[in-house]
Amino acid sequence: MAQNSSSMVARLALGSLGVGVAVLALKGLAAYLTGSIALYSDALESVVNIITAIVALVAVRLAARPADATLQYGYGKAEYFSAVIIGVFIAVAALLIFGEAWRGFTTPREIHADPVGLAISVGATGINAGWAYVLMRFGRREQSMSLVADGRHLMTDVVSTLGVLLGVLLAIATGYTRLDSILAALVGVTILWSGWQLIKESVIGLMDVSVEPKLLATIREVISTNAEGAIEAHDIRTRQSGRITFIEFHLVVAGGMTVEEAHAICDRIEAKLREAVTHAQVTIHVEPEEKAKHSGIVVL
Repeated sequence: MAQNSSSMVARLALGSLGVGVAVLALKGLAAYLTGSIALYSDALESVVNIITAIVALVAVRLAARPADATLQYGYGKAEYFSAVIIGVFIAVAALLIFGEAWRGFTTPREIHADPVGLAISVGATGINAGWAYVLMRFGRREQSMSLVADGRHLMTDVVSTLGVLLGVLLAIATGYTRLDSILAALVGVTILWSGWQLIKESVIGLMDVSVEPKLLATIREVISTNAEGAIEAHDIRTRQSGRITFIEFHLVVAGGMTVEEAHAICDRIEAKLREAVTHAQVTIHVEPEEKAKHSGIVVL
């Protein structure tokens, strides 16, 4: 099942590359037909989409590799590094857009009200919206940071493109061509903010952040209701590494309990945790009753 999941993630990352190339071609054609700087900037962002798709593809394939002697906890964090790289490329695209917007503002260009070009841009935006939804939905389900990052960037692209199209129509209607350059700059601001948010979240992930409170509550409940025979569980620690959730805690048992009996309790808890938490890696330290802290998880 895990292998099938990793394979699907890789296929989606590869699909992003194909979608990125197609959308770039469509947006480039729309910019050429209309002569719009804002649409040109929108097409420039699609170049970043292709780069991010390549980075995401490499990351998900690397993250799918099993743990080995060198990286004994696996390659899951490769996806966080890829998200940081994607954020940097987004920032670079924003700077390029700012430069183009400034040149267009100081030297206004004529915009052509080409219905075919505008329709092509709308079609490309529809493709991006559909693919972004697929990436974010599946990425969240499989805890793939790379797919979620790629999907969020595409959705930002969709929103900015809709704003650009509205602005281009206003610029054509009013004859104020500098509005085109102003909109291009706003596109740059939007994707720059998106890049910053992505980098911030990725860095938090690289710092071994704990799981969210809702998931932690679920973990505690699973331990509490499936540790029959033990006394308590304490010092629970969690961290997220790509798609893998690491769970570690101490389980206190009676001093006279055999190793076999304690091991059976641990097996039962681990099995239930893996049912409740996708891609969970569980480590349990068994301790005698004199180690009880009377402040951890009460066994029900």
